[in-house]
Amino acid sequence: MAPPPSPARGRTVLAVAALVGALLATLSPAAPAAARGPADTPPAAGTGSAARSAADAVEAHGQLRVCGLKLCDESGDPVQLTGMSSHGLQWYGDCLTDGSLDALAHDWGADVLRVSMYIQEGGYETDPRGFTDRVHELIEEGTERGMYVIVDWHMLTPGDPNHNTDLARTFFTEIAAAHADKDNVLYEIANEPNHVSWSAIKGYAEEIIPVVRAEDPEAVVLVGTRGWSSLGLSDGSDHTEITADPVDADNIMYVFHFYAATHGDFHREGLRAAARELPLFVTEFGTQEATGDGPDDFASAQAYLDLMAEEQISWVNWNFSDDFRSGAVFEPGTCAAGGPWAGTDALKPAGEWIRDRIRESGDVPPTDPTDPSDPPTDPDECEVPAWSPETVYTGEDRVGHGGRLYEAQWWTRGEEPGTTGEWGVWRDLGAC
Repeated sequence: MAPPPSPARGRTVLAVAALVGALLATLSPAAPAAARGPADTPPAAGTGSAARSAADAVEAHGQLRVCGLKLCDESGDPVQLTGMSSHGLQWYGDCLTDGSLDALAHDWGADVLRVSMYIQEGGYETDPRGFTDRVHELIEEGTERGMYVIVDWHMLTPGDPNHNTDLARTFFTEIAAAHADKDNVLYEIANEPNHVSWSAIKGYAEEIIPVVRAEDPEAVVLVGTRGWSSLGLSDGSDHTEITADPVDADNIMYVFHFYAATHGDFHREGLRAAARELPLFVTEFGTQEATGDGPDDFASAQAYLDLMAEEQISWVNWNFSDDFRSGAVFEPGTCAAGGPWAGTDALKPAGEWIRDRIRESGDVPPTDPTDPSDPPTDPDECEVPAWSPETVYTGEDRVGHGGRLYEAQWWTRGEEPGTTGEWGVWRDLGAC
């Protein structure tokens, strides 16, 4: 887990979020890729599996559940979710905007957003109402974009989750009650327990899981593990302490975190062994060191991704912010400037790499295009605005260009109709 940013980076975004909230009334895995860095040519925008929209994932899979050792959809078929985690809401909440979340869902093709709400370090305990409202808002934002949302109770210091049991009970009661009608919310009840025994973590889980179940009985619950959610590997143990004394609850998965430049073969093989006996979800990982900073080890990270694809383990990368550390995907200053969010212009090397991996992942195929020779179903639909490279278009927006009618399949700006290929963002509906 990366340490918090310097105090100078702290922001007052929660107050703004609360004001906005008051004013508003309101997946089979991809084939493993060879290890490579971001210098490799990324897929063209709107091509290949990146052409899928995250909005298709929830529609296709519905309410998730644990079946055996796998995460499965409502039909019982295994799925692998891939996406991004926010940084702490108290520091980088302004990186989660309409524009950035549109890009995450539709340009990156992510199908899961992890909302990381710290408890200490300037987090929830300082303003329970404000942080709870912000989480409500982000669940709605993710839902509108068709993404699954992990509500991350980001306890870290102190490392014993029992320190915050009363706060957790209050928080999860409200959140689960408010969103029980949704199919896309998962609950991560303890981010990274540390300096604490598995029995203490298990006891906490068996107190908080019934709180969630009382309000949202079908939701998947994610349980942190010993040694900073390393399955005990970073604390002299391994997954067998869990198999010997599992949490007394169903429809749960155990959490594993890794940082590829720090956690090499030992941790990777520990994950492999655990995957044969426990349902697992990697809710946080980085391509760099455990500090969230330092050089990227893309070869090690790719070896983990290949393993997770093989075992159909869902994963979330840390983190979707512009923190100065190498693990944040955006260059510093991007969030204050309001982007750019889509494409790679504002991305660090780790950001380019993970965007490519997310765009390659997933199991929702792109929509079949209409034969470009087919005429529009309604000739009157040709009376639409002309395409402009400066305009943002979203799914089902129609434009005229070069004497033809085009319909956007997902979010786009600056991609010229007729140049993106048959699997691209613009669907050719025929001559105007």
